[in-house]
Amino acid sequence: MDAIIETCCGLDVHQATVVACLLTGKANEKPRKQVRTFQTVTRDLTGLCDWLRTAGCTHIAMESTGVYWKPVYAVLEAGFEIVVGNAHHIRNVPGRKTDVKDSEWLANLLRHGLIRKSFVPPKPMRELRDLLRYRRKLVESAAAERNRLLAVLETANVKLANVATDVFGVSGRKMLEAIIEGTASPVQMASLAKGKLRKKLAELQLALEGSVQPHHRFLLAMQLGRIKSADNDLEQIDKLIDEKLEPYRTQHKRLMTIPGVNWVVAAVLIAEIGVDMCVFPTVGHLAAWAGVSPGNNESAGKRKGGKARRGNVYLKTALVTAATCAAKTKRGYLKDKYFRLKARRGGLRAAVAIAHKILTAAFHILSAGVAYHELGDSYLDNIDRTRTAKNLVRRLERLGFAVDLKATTTLENPNVFS
Repeated sequence: MDAIIETCCGLDVHQATVVACLLTGKANEKPRKQVRTFQTVTRDLTGLCDWLRTAGCTHIAMESTGVYWKPVYAVLEAGFEIVVGNAHHIRNVPGRKTDVKDSEWLANLLRHGLIRKSFVPPKPMRELRDLLRYRRKLVESAAAERNRLLAVLETANVKLANVATDVFGVSGRKMLEAIIEGTASPVQMASLAKGKLRKKLAELQLALEGSVQPHHRFLLAMQLGRIKSADNDLEQIDKLIDEKLEPYRTQHKRLMTIPGVNWVVAAVLIAEIGVDMCVFPTVGHLAAWAGVSPGNNESAGKRKGGKARRGNVYLKTALVTAATCAAKTKRGYLKDKYFRLKARRGGLRAAVAIAHKILTAAFHILSAGVAYHELGDSYLDNIDRTRTAKNLVRRLERLGFAVDLKATTTLENPNVFS
């Protein structure tokens, strides 16, 4: 196989060291090999960059091993064409694994153009990614702390969650603070209710007659403090995320026109896939990369169940969340499609399928620069009127009705993507 790159380098990246193998030579000649080991501190990485630049290196290959490749990439990205490959796709031959051999293997694969380049967004997108991924961790942490607090209330036989829809609303927090203080009676605590909750004063008094011990108050105080701290942190990080989204404000607003896609999901879409869809050959490649497309499993002419790949967990989670929200809208194409799929395939598979459609819509919105076009909840019925009419007639006949169909209007199928 002919080489296509004359001067390239393979990097075997670890937490403390980077082993670099530089291959130099014409395509039709055996390359000259140089191997060096560098520390991962910034000074050594700068020295690696200078060495490669002096040698005339144009392309660099490395594996996406955890987070260790990221600081190396940040130092080298300005002066070289960097190929970050999936570690599962470029494994070395078993029994021949050393750091030097791994770097040489990467360099040889790169020299012959055999490494598929992974999508690495530009620096502003990576900063937005870091903020949104940490935001998700904050939300999960706050939710876990709320669950622990509710468990302590149950242990103390305080049934506030049975009466109040939101224990952590304005009324609920005042009552929690009163429970922690330990001086108010159930009647006084129930009187702290605001709004519609005041209609349930009698139920609140009974629910607040618990057996709260000093250690319960200690735990509740600590947990409520952690919840307040997480809420404050979320407010600050949301403000910074909003500032980072300013260059992509138009795309962000267009993505929010998709049913189920709120402020956060639209921001996650921009951070995880970017706004330039040219990096993905087709929408199918994007769906497979995100993990919302079924896999292929065919052998001897027989198709078996194809499990979807893990994909981008942060993007996939946001899309499935958006799909669940789209299914709860009043009406629309996505809601109608979800319940049709749910009846045949179950709720989880239906949610993943709707997530695929949301991602498809986002791809076209970002590619064409247009807003979401709602197909309507009658779109699926209009695709095949004859089949729908026969199914409805069959159901009516089973109920004992005689049906005589007569068309009153002619419907046309809209020519848009679904």
